[in-house]
Amino acid sequence: MSRWEELTGGTSGQDYAARFAALAGSGKDMHGEARFCAALVPAGARVLDAGCGTGRVMIRLAEQGYDCVGVDLDASMLAVAKEKAPGLPWFQVDLTRFDPALLGITADFDLVVAAGNVFPLLAAGTEATVVERLAAALRPGGLIVAGFGLDEAHLPVPPSITLPEYDDCCAAAGLTFVDRFATWDADPYDGGGYAVSVHRR
Repeated sequence: MSRWEELTGGTSGQDYAARFAALAGSGKDMHGEARFCAALVPAGARVLDAGCGTGRVMIRLAEQGYDCVGVDLDASMLAVAKEKAPGLPWFQVDLTRFDPALLGITADFDLVVAAGNVFPLLAAGTEATVVERLAAALRPGGLIVAGFGLDEAHLPVPPSITLPEYDDCCAAAGLTFVDRFATWDADPYDGGGYAVSVHRR
C-alpha cells in the first residue's frame, strides 16, 4: 500500500478538490506547475501527468494546447478529474506497474510531470521502479519534472526520499540531471525543504 493510501484511504478526492478550490477562490495562483511545464516544452507536446490527482495541472496544460494523459491510483481523485474534463484521457494505474502499451498509448512523451509530492507518497522502496517506468515512457531527449517536499514542513508524511537518492534513481534509469529549483516559479534551489528537479532521457 502506498503512503498516500495509508494517509487518505483513497477517498479524499472531493475534499482535496474543495481545498484547492478554496485556495483559488482566495486569489492564490494555482497554475505554477503548468506554467513551469509550458516553459520546458512547446504547445502540442505530449505530456504525461503522473499522479495527476484531480487533474488541476493537466487540465490547465490541455487548455493551452498540450496533448496530455493523466494517470493516478486513487479512484476518488480521478472521479473529480473525469467530472471536470470528461474528454481527456484519465487512467487508474499504479505507477509501479505503469506500462503505456497496456493502456493503448504510445511511449513517446516529451515531458513527464510528477507534481504534488508523488515520490514521497509512493510505497516504501518503489521509488526506483517508478522512475524507471516513467523514464521508459519518454522519447529520447524527453524530460521528467518532479516536485516534492524533503522535510516535515513540506510533507503530510515523514520524509522518505532525499534528493541524492532521487538523483540516483534517475541515473539508474538512464536520466541525466538538468536543473533544480526551489519552487514551481523556478526560484533557485538553496537547500530548502522543497525541490523541483528536471532530468532528461
